[in-house]
Amino acid sequence: MSNGSAGRAARSLVRPDGETSGTAPLRTFLYTVDGTSIDSVYDPGPVVYDTSPSPADHPVFVVAHGFTGDVDRPHVRRVVRVLARYGAVVTFSFRGHGASGGRSTVGDREVLDLAAAVGWARSLGHTRVATVGFSMGGSVVLRHAALHRDAEGTDAVVSVSAPARWYYRGTAPMRRLHWLVTRPAGRLVGRYGFRTRIHHRDWDPVPLSPVEAVPRIAPTPLLVVHGDQDGYFPVDHPRMLAEAAAGHAELWLEPGMGHAEHAAADPLLTRIAEWTAARLRESG
Repeated sequence: MSNGSAGRAARSLVRPDGETSGTAPLRTFLYTVDGTSIDSVYDPGPVVYDTSPSPADHPVFVVAHGFTGDVDRPHVRRVVRVLARYGAVVTFSFRGHGASGGRSTVGDREVLDLAAAVGWARSLGHTRVATVGFSMGGSVVLRHAALHRDAEGTDAVVSVSAPARWYYRGTAPMRRLHWLVTRPAGRLVGRYGFRTRIHHRDWDPVPLSPVEAVPRIAPTPLLVVHGDQDGYFPVDHPRMLAEAAAGHAELWLEPGMGHAEHAAADPLLTRIAEWTAARLRESG
């Protein structure tokens, strides 16, 4: 949930580059229910606030980045530029990433970060909210949709390049990632090489896995997107997610696509935005 300071920062119209303008994106820190500060940016997209229609008439995309990303990374800003053609966009840095507080729990308590961002989007007047997540963020949007059915919930879900199950080590990139997360030397590399502060404690308890979360998402519209050349998670992961949805999810296996934001070309992001906007219109 966001607190009063978020509203005050929003009214100051602070752009990501630090300048101010009446039409600029809004930048603020949100606070999660466990007290973690989350660096967040709201891009109005095509919405014009001093005329009709109101923000309630426009969709908002809440983007959940992948592990070691943050709100200022060029690949995250590129996603924003494409989605902003179809609605407003909220981006944020997960805990332990960029300027946000706390330490990364690699997909566990990050659900609280996403809930704060969705709550902020609704507090700005949007009644149609979609979550779009990549890699770690893809697993977070699935778990968030399963666990939040309140004002911090979502009306459509897009999960891109997400794992289906925890502790997967079947590819070289995932073995390297496990070293980064579980070893003291790896966490130092994460902090100084990737601007990502990783929590040293193991999960206790182990959180609900993405494949366990998927059946709980219905009837919220769900799109699972995955590249057939993903070097982190092979195509059995998206197929497991789609199967767990029991016909509720739509699955796009993208030929030649690699992993997450870097591999999601603008035409694919455009298709995702169009699919999401259509589902939100149907639900609204």
